[in-house]
Amino acid sequence: MAKVKRKIKTSTTEQPQMKIVMHTTCEVCTQQCARGLSYLEQMKKPGAIGFGVPCILTLGKP
Repeated sequence: MAKVKRKIKTSTTEQPQMKIVMHTTCEVCTQQCARGLSYLEQMKKPGAIGFGVPCILTLGKP
């Protein structure tokens, strides 16, 4: 069997991360996405607890 080389993880191979936004940010967003709109609908229910959703518009380097 051949040996498998493992990739070395360096700081240059970091993946872009999305920021977690709350319902107030989704509400005033000019480009509302499907994920944000469904989150807004969930937050309109009484007793809803929101932890935020990842925003595709804030995709960038960490």
